Amino acid sequence: MKSLSRWIPIIGGAVAGGVIARVIASGNNSGTSTRYVTTTVVQQSSPTEPTAFSSGREMTINQIYRSASPGVVDIIVYAQSQTPSFGFFGGGGSTQETEGEGAGVVFNTKGDILTDEHVVANETSVRVNFQDGKSYRATVVGTDPSTDVAVIHVDAPASELHPLTLADSADAQVGDPVVAIGSPFSFPETTTQGIVSQTGRSILAPNGYTIPDAIQTDAAINPGNSGGPLLNADAHVLGLNDQIETDNTTGSGEGSSSGIGFAIPSNTVAQIADELISGRKVQHAYVGVELAANSSNGAQISQVQANTPATAAGLQAGDVVSAIDGTAITSTDQFIAAIDGYSPGQTITLTVERKSTTLHIKVKLGTRPAQTPSGG
Repeated sequence: MKSLSRWIPIIGGAVAGGVIARVIASGNNSGTSTRYVTTTVVQQSSPTEPTAFSSGREMTINQIYRSASPGVVDIIVYAQSQTPSFGFFGGGGSTQETEGEGAGVVFNTKGDILTDEHVVANETSVRVNFQDGKSYRATVVGTDPSTDVAVIHVDAPASELHPLTLADSADAQVGDPVVAIGSPFSFPETTTQGIVSQTGRSILAPNGYTIPDAIQTDAAINPGNSGGPLLNADAHVLGLNDQIETDNTTGSGEGSSSGIGFAIPSNTVAQIADELISGRKVQHAYVGVELAANSSNGAQISQVQANTPATAAGLQAGDVVSAIDGTAITSTDQFIAAIDGYSPGQTITLTVERKSTTLHIKVKLGTRPAQTPSGG
């Protein structure tokens, strides 16, 4: 049997009880097959220039760790699920408590903490453990499945909170040194190093949309690193560790590092966090098209979704978008990133190559639906 390449949100489970690996197959807007693997621990419950050296000095790994680790937290997430009964009359299933683990980044001295949305999805309670051993119950301020960003809050004294500085992720360059801190396989404060392997990657969000401008790294990240920081050489947060691509799995079915990991860029994290903390509902612009995985000289539309801004504007399958508002578009990823920079309700002009004709088509952007089976 061939091994399968899998995109894996890297939330880990504490080592106790039985381990369940849940695989959800879905597609992204590139048309490729994608698999999410979420690993949790199940417990039976009661029935109830590099640019990273912008400061002009290079920090050692130990210095980066000592500078940043007080602002990195271990996150324990509890959820409940109902298992069906196999009796003659149905019903009577048992309640199970699942326990997952991830990491987070202290954002401010008010108690707001950044993490990945998939870390706290479907939670019934959340607990945050700090480096000094103190523990606080947390509440979820808000989440955005489209970018896999969440903010949680703890009522902890300011003396306990050590906010980390967010870097400008647009400055990341291939080869920049990076450090990851998190709780892989329930080992909090684990620190690994690597480089920025590439920038501008696209990864799949929990709700099926594409997260643009992700940072690829070879720093070892594993289940439990989710939501922890990917730090540059100034100990500033370049992104939140989010996913790995791997052919390797542990005996219990959890994916493990193969040297290809991805972080949500800090610029995206900062924008979404500000909106969530302010109480605003995060909305993303929406066109309503599926795009070919690879196309030359633009972004080729492979399918137009019904009853969307794309159909209203007259876009067709086979159209190749070569510019948005006069800015050249040379790839599918560039199209996705560009649309993400607009807001719902704005009107944009697409330069479209249709057979041998160049068209300029105005599209009034809609609001992205909560879920999509195939991106767009």
